[in-house]
Amino acid sequence: MRAEYEQLRHKTPDTLAQPRELVVACAPLKSRVNLSTILRTAGCCGVSRVIACGNAKVDPTVARDSVEQVTIESRRTLPPVLKSLRQDGYRIVGLEQTTNSSSLHGYAFPRRTALVIGNERLGITEEELRYVDDCVEIPVWGAPHSYNVATATAMALYEYCKQYPEG
Repeated sequence: MRAEYEQLRHKTPDTLAQPRELVVACAPLKSRVNLSTILRTAGCCGVSRVIACGNAKVDPTVARDSVEQVTIESRRTLPPVLKSLRQDGYRIVGLEQTTNSSSLHGYAFPRRTALVIGNERLGITEEELRYVDDCVEIPVWGAPHSYNVATATAMALYEYCKQYPEG
């Protein structure tokens, strides 16, 4: 027997039992579409704080309702942000391919995590990596050798949310 489906447009979001202890910290991004997509994904995941470095500009048509529910903080550079987040008790987790990265598939995120997102072309720089506690990478099975920054961020945020579905 086949199930019947009826589309629900804009279903009411689930309610979190507690606020997420997850912050997204972005290196300067070249594309405002990438930053706006990251902001939209953060909103869908219940993340309330995104820190964007450099000349951060958001396209509200891409970010949609997230511009009303996610606080976006602009900072000049990433290293002082990461230092401050560590002092605030966050585990600094870089989303980057490195010699000692863990696979996203098996990584257990600490509840209080700052997810560090690198630049589209350069990734997380050597200087920024000095402030990172752990690095996770997303396995790639074809070319190109890495995912788009907004796509990779969405995968990492989803994995975090899968581990902490209630917030």
